[in-house]
Amino acid sequence: MASEKFDTSAMTDKAIDLAKQYGPNILIAIAIFVLGKMFVKLVTALICKGMRKSNVDETLVKFAHSLLGFVGMIFVIIAALAKLGIPTASMVAAVGAIGLAIGLSLQGALSNFAAGILIVTFRPFKVGDLVKISDEVGTVREIDLFTTKIVTPDNKTLIVPNSSVTSGIIINYTETDDLRLDLTFGVGYDDDIDHVKKVLKRIVDADERVMNKPEPFIGVIEHGESSVNFAVRPWVKAKDYWDVFFDFNEKVKKAFDKEGISIPFPQRDIHIVSQPESKQ
Repeated sequence: MASEKFDTSAMTDKAIDLAKQYGPNILIAIAIFVLGKMFVKLVTALICKGMRKSNVDETLVKFAHSLLGFVGMIFVIIAALAKLGIPTASMVAAVGAIGLAIGLSLQGALSNFAAGILIVTFRPFKVGDLVKISDEVGTVREIDLFTTKIVTPDNKTLIVPNSSVTSGIIINYTETDDLRLDLTFGVGYDDDIDHVKKVLKRIVDADERVMNKPEPFIGVIEHGESSVNFAVRPWVKAKDYWDVFFDFNEKVKKAFDKEGISIPFPQRDIHIVSQPESKQ
């Protein structure tokens, strides 16, 4: 019994010595972690609040919130471990090496990620805009950090990698309020072009969606192989662009049929030259 009491007393003394030696540092490390976590949350919240007041895209705000929280907690953890006497230099080097390896293996994803940052920062378009990207026309539904989702007029959802978005030409149809329709209609060479021009002008003037200023342009643009082509260039509001586009194509066809104006199709005249029979 004496031996057990002796051992217990020795262990208690050892524990007290360890507590005196490492206790303060452990308490300080815990305090660093708790207070550091609170500080990171506070700073992150203030920065995100300022970004929202500056009308920064919500996608970028969410990303900044995650990134700042992640990076801030890394520094807090390193500071807490350093207070405990744990060497952190090798840890930082290991984290850097792991990050480099991950970066090399995810080059494509990182490229899309960087492109996503450019999109939400410079905002060439926003959710709800009608755009043409990668030769596809549609309405932007969602902008993520890696992809952009576009809904086409036939209600298909296109998921375009952000690197493809920024590497090509972006046409934003709704960046401005007014857009010009570029329509071309072909008529036969035997048709009266003055009469054709009057018919086209009557269709344009009758549509209330067409703006008076800038004034619509109607004129011959080309003498084609099979037709005389007229350019019709009315200005409309962006929201009316597609409705007017489809309506005009239908109205012009009906008007041409009613007025007896021909709409030619590509054709070729083939001349067969007979060869004289060879004498036997």
